[in-house]
Formats: sequence, C-alpha cells, structure tokens
Amino acid sequence: MSAVTWTGGLEHWTRKGDIKLFLWQKKASAKVPFAGTLLFVHGSSMASQPTFDLHVPGRPYSSAMDWFAEQGFDTWTMDNEGYGRSDKQRDINFDISNGADDLAAGTQYILKETGARQLLMYGISSGALKAALFAQRHPERVAKLALDAFVWTGEGSPTLEQRKKKLPEFLASNRRKIDRAFVHSIFQRDHPGTADEATVNAFADAILTLDDSMPTGTYVDMCSKLPLLDPAKITVPSLILRGEHDGIASLDDLIAFFKLLPNMNKQFSVMAGISHASFQQKNYMMVYQILHSFFTMPDPVYKG
Repeated sequence: MSAVTWTGGLEHWTRKGDIKLFLWQKKASAKVPFAGTLLFVHGSSMASQPTFDLHVPGRPYSSAMDWFAEQGFDTWTMDNEGYGRSDKQRDINFDISNGADDLAAGTQYILKETGARQLLMYGISSGALKAALFAQRHPERVAKLALDAFVWTGEGSPTLEQRKKKLPEFLASNRRKIDRAFVHSIFQRDHPGTADEATVNAFADAILTLDDSMPTGTYVDMCSKLPLLDPAKITVPSLILRGEHDGIASLDDLIAFFKLLPNMNKQFSVMAGISHASFQQKNYMMVYQILHSFFTMPDPVYKG
C-alpha cells in the first residue's frame, strides 16, 4: 500500500465538548463568482479526505473538493468522531445520531470561520442519514441538502438484507476491521464494472492510510433502527440521488420518502450506470453536474 498525503487545503480543528474534530477546507477559486459554502459528509467505511479529496493519476477531478472549488464553492469536509484524524478514544460505536452531533459542532465552526449564513450540504450513504438528521435538527443552518446513496426504512434493500446477517457481530464490538479486499467489495457487491480498478486502488490506499478499522454504529443503526428520520420535519430544499445499481435502498423506499418532504423545492435524480460510491464511479462527472445544477439553481420567486 502507498501512503497518501493531502495537499492544497487548510487543516482546521474544532471541539464537541472534549472531543477534537478534524476539518479540511479547499477555498473557492477567485477566478469565478462565489457560489456558496459547501460541506461534504462521509459514509460508514471511510474518512472524509479519501472520499472527497481523492487523487487518481489520469482521472481529472477525482477530488470533488477541487472541482467544486473551481466552480466557486468554498468546500469543506470533516472526519466524524471515530474516523480519520478526529478523536477515536471513546468507548462507543459512533452511531448516526452522534455523527449529527459532530455536524452541529462542525457547522458552528464553519459558519463562524467563514461568516456564511447557511451551508450547502451533501451526504453519502450513512453520511446522508447524518446530514438529513442534522438538517431535521438545525434547518436554520442548511440552505440546500443533497442526499446520495440514502436509505429511509431499508425495505427492499439487498445490501442491508445481507448486512443484517452480521448484526450480532456488529453489536458485539464498537469497531470492525477493514482492509483492501473490503474496499474492493464496496464496488463488487451491486454491479461490478461501475468503477475502474485504478480508482478503487487509489481509494483503498487513501482509506487505509488513515484507518484500519471503522465504527460499527452506523451499520447497527442501518440494520436494526431504521427509520431514523421524519421526512415531514426536513423542511429545507432537498435533492435525493440514487445510483441506478445501488443496493442500499430500493427506489420505492426513496420515492416514498421524497413524497413526504414538505418543501416543494425538491428534486429526485436517478444516476445511470452508478452503484454505491458515486464519486468513485466511472460516471462521476455526471454526479458533479447534477449537484452543481441543484446548488446553483435560483430560489423560486413565486411560491403560490
């Protein structure tokens, strides 16, 4: 494995009580109009920088942070407690609610540091659940919310059906080991071929540079505690993204959630040729464009 280092950004730290949380910023390009302050929220099995600031030779803009910074966004991400560079010492499994608490501390820091009034938010997989729960608790801090590889009740999810078989194992320990084979399995379980080998290997290098185990809390929540959210209480403009081949949630489950979102400034997008980890897929540039369109779309003038 090649150790990975990250450059070109700014390291920040904040606290959630006594817990230290790591944040990473890449500033908006000064060559284009400012587009907003954007926070990316990572999933269950990788920290923030491998997910959102990945670099793969020969694959332009594997770093979503670089691409969005060039479009005028002040881009941020953070490691949830238990992941990456953030504190890991507490004897807990770092569940989704705890992750939403992290976001409360992180967004408070970002808003104070930047002077922004609200943030654009993108969360993937369990990160989407954390972002949605945070938006449910703190709608005043969220301008727009994008939820990728999201799940609501879990009904009809082949991935969660398989994962539930290991629930006793996840309940027995606060952490689970990960290795290169595990990272590859993320891209093989739904529809092999949606990501290229070089990208998956670079992703594995980046993940394993920071962690050799991951918290079990989000897995326990997604296997045994869904639903964790009330869509009627998510009042911000929202985008639901679903990869065509993603096994984490059925289309029916997501559409049922989408129907109950009260803010009519909402969108649902199915992403062709994509499975679970959309920014590491062959069709990743399509995902960036969908997000960019949503985040830059003017607010409705007439609401009826």
